[in-house]
Formats: sequence, C-alpha cells, structure tokens
Amino acid sequence: MSSLTAAFEQFAPRKPNAPAVILFSGGLDSSTILALAKSLGYAPYALSVGYGQRHSSELAAAKHLAKKMGVVRHEVVNLDLTRFGGSALTDAAIEVPTSPGKENEIPVTYVPARNTILLSLALGWAEALGGLDIFYGANAVDYSGYPDCRPEYVASFENMANLATKAGVEASNSDNRFRVHAPIVNMSKSEIIQLGLSLGLDYSQTVSCYQANDLGEACGECESCRLRQAGFAQANVSDPTRYKK
Repeated sequence: MSSLTAAFEQFAPRKPNAPAVILFSGGLDSSTILALAKSLGYAPYALSVGYGQRHSSELAAAKHLAKKMGVVRHEVVNLDLTRFGGSALTDAAIEVPTSPGKENEIPVTYVPARNTILLSLALGWAEALGGLDIFYGANAVDYSGYPDCRPEYVASFENMANLATKAGVEASNSDNRFRVHAPIVNMSKSEIIQLGLSLGLDYSQTVSCYQANDLGEACGECESCRLRQAGFAQANVSDPTRYKK
C-alpha cells in the first residue's frame, strides 16, 4: 500500500478487489472518489443518475471518465425529479444564483432528499452485486451547506442501510455489514484537488458547473464554480476548467 492510500486505510476493502458502488456525477469530487476507490483496491462500479438536472454535459463527462478510468461497469439511471421541482437544478422557473447567499442559509440549488435517493439506488445495486461498500463525494468543508453532505448524515445512512437490507440484517459481524464511505467529507476543496492530482486525475475532463453548456463549458459564476475556482487557487494549481467564452 502506498503512503497515499495508507492515509485512507480506514476505507480500504475488507477483501481484495471487493466490489464498491461509487456515486459518480462526472464532477470534481466524485471523480476524485472514484480514483481513490480504485487506488485502494476496489473493483469500482460507477452509478450516475440523470435526475432532471439543468444540463447533460456532467453525465457526458461521467460516461467519458468512467470508460477512461476503467470501471468494471457504469450504470446511468434516469429519474425525473423535475416532476417534484423544489430546486433551481430541477425547476426551470427557479434561477441558479450567481452571487453568494446568506450565511447558514441552504441555497435553492439544494435538491430535496437528493443524496438519500441516490444513495438508496447505490445501496440497491451494491446488495444485488453482493458488495458491501458505497462511496460518495460528500463534503462538509467547502460546500453549500446541504444537509445530506454532513458526517452525521453519512453515519445515519450507513446505520439505515444495515437495518433496511437482507445483507445488513443477516450480517454476523462488522465484516459483513454495509459501509458508506465519504473519504473527503472533512477535506478542503484544495486538499481534494491535491489528492486527485496525486492519483493522476485530469480535472479538465470533469464538469461541476450547475449550468454548464452542451460542450461542458462552465459559467464561472454559480456557487459550484466559485468553490472550484477557489480550490485551484488555494492549491496553487492552474485551473483547467473550460469556461464559456
């Protein structure tokens, strides 16, 4: 095990080449998570979800990166959350903010229960595969204040996963229980970027913008773009993001 992966030893597979489902949007954080899971020795199964977000370029990036990064299998599930709305990402009538919101206020880009929905899909696939590990790119440092990105949420979902599944209920010990991993939850955006670069990740291929165009070019104004820009600046790394002209 390298010194890098040793730093994340608590997330290592319990068996060599164990299957792990990675929630994979094609953005900066989830791409870092996928690269890390591979480095730790998992057999990665990437799960992307088209939930009615404003553009498809992030999913296009996910398809490209999944192939490039050599996942075992990449599934794209379509789930139309625009039928519910309630977010600037799923309701065209709500504008994506381009300036910082009020402190401690959850922004309108929050999609109601999104991570709970996506993690439930990941849990279902993991159990069907006979796998017991799920990874996702939750972050509670440089983030938008979404409630489903906090460490206590991750722990609660893991507990629920072991209460709600056949595999969890029949587990004889901790080695047979589901684990929900959020390795970057307490890392700054610059630390996440440095981690990804050390794993050989090409961030120019990732798409994080809430309102990217069909070419995957970012607006440079939304909160996701601002957090990404600040991360590269703090990491003293040139920002490879492709921006709209």
